[in-house]
Parts: sequence; structure tokens; C-alpha cells
Amino acid sequence: MRIKQRIGAAVCGLLLFPVAALAQKHDSPPLPPPASAPQAEFLQTADQVMAEMSKLLSLPVLQPLKRSVRSRQEIRDYLVAGMKDDKDDAKRHADQRALEALGLIPKNYPLDQKLLALLTEQIAGMYDPKGREFFIADWTSPADQKMIMAHELTHALQDQHFHIQKWEDAAKPNDDDELARDAILEGSATLAMFDYQLQQIGRKPGDIFDLDPSLLLSLMFGDLDQSPELADSPQVLRDEMLFPYGAGATFSVEVLREYGGWTGMHKLFERPPASTQQVIHPGLYLKGVMPTPVTLPSSLEKIVPRGYKKLDENLLGEFGLDEVLKQFLGKERADDLSSSWAGDKYAIFENKPGGPTILVIRLRLATDEEAARMFGGYSEALERKDDDRTNLFRRPNFFSFDTPDGGVFLRCYASECFTAEGVTRDVFDAMTHAMNWPAGPVNDQKNGEKPSVVVEARPRARSAAPKAALISIVPPPDSLPVR
Repeated sequence: MRIKQRIGAAVCGLLLFPVAALAQKHDSPPLPPPASAPQAEFLQTADQVMAEMSKLLSLPVLQPLKRSVRSRQEIRDYLVAGMKDDKDDAKRHADQRALEALGLIPKNYPLDQKLLALLTEQIAGMYDPKGREFFIADWTSPADQKMIMAHELTHALQDQHFHIQKWEDAAKPNDDDELARDAILEGSATLAMFDYQLQQIGRKPGDIFDLDPSLLLSLMFGDLDQSPELADSPQVLRDEMLFPYGAGATFSVEVLREYGGWTGMHKLFERPPASTQQVIHPGLYLKGVMPTPVTLPSSLEKIVPRGYKKLDENLLGEFGLDEVLKQFLGKERADDLSSSWAGDKYAIFENKPGGPTILVIRLRLATDEEAARMFGGYSEALERKDDDRTNLFRRPNFFSFDTPDGGVFLRCYASECFTAEGVTRDVFDAMTHAMNWPAGPVNDQKNGEKPSVVVEARPRARSAAPKAALISIVPPPDSLPVR
């Protein structure tokens, strides 16, 4: 479930300082020659910053770098060419349908057009790994140019030493792993940019690692409403674009502090984080806590109704799960619930292009108790996503209702939760049977009958004590006795 592929850009105006790339595409064609030759002053400044970043990062310059200044139209033409040159239209379509099914974007949302408008508005500079060229936008102010250079030339040095395109491609087809690697590239370059700025005002090398990571976030993210395109974007689009810079920078400062500073950066590329969970919680990365592999039944494609084609099978990760919950439950509850993520796998099926979809998700949680809490929270999220619902059926750890697009089911068993949307009860039962789960409860309600229980998810107490299930089963309010 990726909104973007890598295109590599620096942002100006969106953040308090011009920070790194919002989106990048591996398959973008090399930049054509610039319309006009770059000024000598720009070339001299770029060489100077390249030398300074090489010293700061302990990464020698291995080869000369092409540098240029580009107009807004040239940048837009490059982005359009990159989108047209993207050969994996099937993956982009699958991601769009998955985002729609999860309730994160409206159906038929013009995602490509929005990305193009957003990037054209925001890009201030870019390092192109395919053409091995750094360029800067001609509308950036001289005061901002060195900061943009510090970020993008960090990418250039990383590419010369770690071959970043090949390194990031190694995460495919795991979308969550790809986003985690994005966070290494953009987070470390953002941190290097701040370190460069500190040294320009007289601070000592390495002072950046003494800063509180939360201070970095407050410095980075100004008033996002200053970007009309970003402010008008769906929440998941904003969050995925900013995640590599915000979470990536805080991860980088905490982990590189443990690795002895910039001389230890090579360790991030030798052992990158395996999930967005490790980026969100650097301590898990340092302890080597890995996601639990999760699989969907091999017979799943035979179980779904005839005519449905599987578009993709991938991972949400803690970041993706948090986005789904946040859309319907708010940030605080979403962060609390999603922190128990231990692994997942989802699949999206489609009955003809643009037709009905089936979405299935298998979640592994940290404990059985966390699965019980997730059941309460996720069932509430499902209800809030579908207003046009009928025939609600609730039992402990089982929840379902009907919609015009098909049935919606959620069931939790032991430390796992499984949900399917757009199917019938028979199909859902066949799926859980294929996972070797015991039979689910019998639905003896008549159509339109009110549910016999309501599930409420209560926030987890912040305590080091062992966690207990925090699900309470209470009668519906209108069935309570009247005194």
C-alpha cells in the first residue's frame, strides 16, 4: 500500500527549513540537459558544500557530480515523464484500490494528479540517482540553497558509497520495508542537513546527536497549511510523505548516537530497519526485535468468488495500521492500539477494473490481550467507515454487518485478528477454516434485529504491569432496564 515511489526532491515552504524529498520514482528517466548553463557561483557553492558534507559524514567523494539549475516547467516535465515511464501500472492500480478499500482515500480519487500538483508546488531540489545529477530549482532563494544542497548532496554521497537505488530495491515487494528504507535515506539526510546548519553557526561536529529528537520535529514541521496542496490532501498522503523525514530523522539521531555518530552510518545501510515499527520505535531496532512473518491461506484465491482477481498481497506495517485506525478513531487511540502490531499481511481483490473489491487483512498482535483490545478498536473503526450498514452481529471476538458492497467481518483468535470486507459469511468462514481456526459463532439473529452485545475498547493503562484484556461486553443502551 504505497502512495508514492521514489522521485527524490527537497521541499521548500512546506517545512520551517527546506527539507528533503517528498516523493521519488526509481524508473524516472534521466534529466534532459538544462535550458541554460548553471552560473559559476552555483557550481562553486555546490562543490564547496559537497566537500563540507563529505568531511562531516566521513564519506569521501568518489566521483564528480553533475549539477544544474532547473525551472519550474523543467521540473514539472521531468515529473510527468517519470509517471509515464513507470512500467508498473498494475501496482499503482492495486495501491489505489487498497487505499480506497481501507477508507483512506475516496473512490476514484485523482492520486497521480494530486502528487504532481503537490510536487510541482514543493520541490526545491533533487538528487537523481539514475542520472547521478543534483539540481536545484531556480526559484529558491540564495539563503536556502546551501541547506537544500546539504540534504541532496548527502544523498549523492550515500549513493556513491551504498548504491541507494539498488539498496532500496532490495526491499521489494514489501511496501512496509520500502517505507522503512525511505526513512533511512530521508531521515539521515535531514539530520545531516541540520548538523550542517549547526556547524555554520559555530557548533561542534556531533552536537546534533545531543539534541532531543522531539526538538528536531518541532524545528522541521512548521504550519503545514502554508502549503495549499498539502493541506488539501488526504491525511494518509500527508503522513506518508512526511514520515521519512520526521520519524526517519528521530530514528537516525537515536541510532547513530549508539553507533558513534556519522562514522557509524554505514551500519544503517548494512542492517537497515525491517519495518516501519522499527523506525517508529528505535529501541526495537537496536534490540533486534523483528516483525513476525504472517501468511494468508494459500487457497485464498480459490475461496474468493469466481471473477475476482488478486491485485496485490502486501503489508500494512505499524505505519499503515496506524493510518487506518487514525482515520476513524483519532491519533491518540490509533497510536495506542497500533503499537501492539507484531506483523500482518493483506490482500486486495477486484472484480473487473473499477468494480467491487474484497479486502482481507490478517494481523498478528503482541499478545492475546492486545488482540482483544484490537478487536474493540478495529470493530469501532469498521462501523465508522460504513454508514450504510445493516444486520449488525456481535459476539465476543466476532463482529459483522452487511453493506451494499458485501459483508464486513472481523474475528480475533489468540493473538491474531482477521478481517474481510466484501464477502459473505460462508466465504469468511472458509477463510478462517483455511487458517485452522475453530468454527465461529452461529448467527441466529433475524435481519434487522438489534445486536445482543456492544463491544467497547478502552485505552490501555500506561503501566509496566502485565496487560489484561480490556474488553467489556455490555448490553445495548436501549436494552437497559428503565427504572
